[in-house]
Amino acid sequence: MKINSLAKLGGVALVTGLILAGCGSKSSQSKKQEISWMTPSPIATMDTSKMTDLYSAQVANGTNEGLLRMAKNNKVDPGVAKSYTTSKDGLTWTFNLRHSKWNDGTPVTAKDFVYSWQRTVSPKTASQYAYIFANIKNADKINNGKMSPSKLGVKAEGNYKFVVSLVKPQSYFKFMVTQPEFFPQNSKTVAKYGSSYATSAAKDTYNGPFVLKGWNGTNDTWTLTKNKNYWNAKSVKIKDVKFQAVKTPSTALNSYNSGKLDFTTLSGTLAANNKKNKDYVVFPEASTSYMEFNTKKIPALRNANIRKAMSLAIDKKQMVNKVMQGGDITPKGFVPADMAKHNGQDFAKQSYVKAGTDYNLAEAKTLFAKGMKQVGKKSLSLTLLGADDDDTKRASEFVQSQLTKLPGLKITTQNIPLKSKLTRAQNQQFDLVLSAWIADYPDPSNFLDLMTSDNPQNDGKWSNKQYDALIKKSESTDANNETARWNDMVQAEKILMNQQGIAPLYQQGQAALLKSSVKGVQPFPTSPQYDWAKAYVK
Repeated sequence: MKINSLAKLGGVALVTGLILAGCGSKSSQSKKQEISWMTPSPIATMDTSKMTDLYSAQVANGTNEGLLRMAKNNKVDPGVAKSYTTSKDGLTWTFNLRHSKWNDGTPVTAKDFVYSWQRTVSPKTASQYAYIFANIKNADKINNGKMSPSKLGVKAEGNYKFVVSLVKPQSYFKFMVTQPEFFPQNSKTVAKYGSSYATSAAKDTYNGPFVLKGWNGTNDTWTLTKNKNYWNAKSVKIKDVKFQAVKTPSTALNSYNSGKLDFTTLSGTLAANNKKNKDYVVFPEASTSYMEFNTKKIPALRNANIRKAMSLAIDKKQMVNKVMQGGDITPKGFVPADMAKHNGQDFAKQSYVKAGTDYNLAEAKTLFAKGMKQVGKKSLSLTLLGADDDDTKRASEFVQSQLTKLPGLKITTQNIPLKSKLTRAQNQQFDLVLSAWIADYPDPSNFLDLMTSDNPQNDGKWSNKQYDALIKKSESTDANNETARWNDMVQAEKILMNQQGIAPLYQQGQAALLKSSVKGVQPFPTSPQYDWAKAYVK
């Protein structure tokens, strides 16, 4: 899932199952079943068909529920589906639904899943996440306007049996259905509000542990309030999770220290200065922060030597150790380390291309001069786009300072609200853009698919025919030949890095402070990142 703010925003990968707990000072709200939670950016949308950022997904995971729920130790728990079965050939998944309700008291049925998934793949919806449904029968044809959404390989057998037909076996499909894009949607609510559906808390319907309150579509505060109609409401102890979107870390830290927040993220010097704090925690993430080049808008950026030079000019170790300082590590490539393994081999290690993430200013200057000569230019002026949170601002300034060491290259920065940045990136209204992706499921394809020529998440529109062919081949490889599929993906990653289709900057980790009174919050290194359904205040 797109993070698009470097302040940790995204999917599902290898889950550590760490339970959040601290040892710090007593929260001012220790006697109330209420948590005050800091987030770096406000909600962009609550329409799960159009959702692409992690912050919105975190809220959606609290207010809604799919067929299954992510659980610790890389497992899934029952959600709306109380059980499921797969056919011997792996092509048919049958989910047996429980008798659950929307927050308005009406039943959640298999038809709500059919409607939601059909709506997402319909080209009329223009979902950036429609591609993730590609392995469901007829999804691609539907999304390309060649077939009716009603032909999608999903069906409701009565109200409480939901059947999915896949194109090929997909062992990680159980993780995919835990994500917001696979959540059910209430067709009556969508019809009632039309284009304004899910643009505020009141214009949505919820079937999860909590109900969204106090969000008008643009404000920086909102609350997740316990949903009395949730099927497992008796296990939800927290009454309210009160959110504050705070873009300035020092402001958030002051609020934490004064007892106004129970949780806050840390970065930069604040993270470095708080490492000895008893409340200090670091949560690993299957997430990569990277820079995209707009090859569609800027002809010079189609030159591989120029892209390589710009990547080599950025000192990733210095960025991690001196600038970000929030639990991040230097990247091996686009696919994060320790996310996916085959035959004991870590994908990131096996596909590693040193030049793709290295720092070599002398080589960078040589390549830049060569590339500029090839495109017939003596100078190049570019704007680096990013979100306006503190992490991204600092990252932008660092990248700017590094790139301007290339003779003839001028870089200006532009940091805007996340929602606007998402829209501009999607529409290629940028020269360079700082982005990030957090895994949706434990497979390299979740990252590699993004950089195919026609993927809507490929904001820079980098294109390579050999790369596309390898990804397509890996998608059609027999599920019983995982080694061949793996090798195709390894070669694709090497092409991406050798051609510098993107410039990986760092693999994210989230440093934070959490009050010791807050128990049971489940963190994940992937989207949705946090789950408050079993949280409580002691």
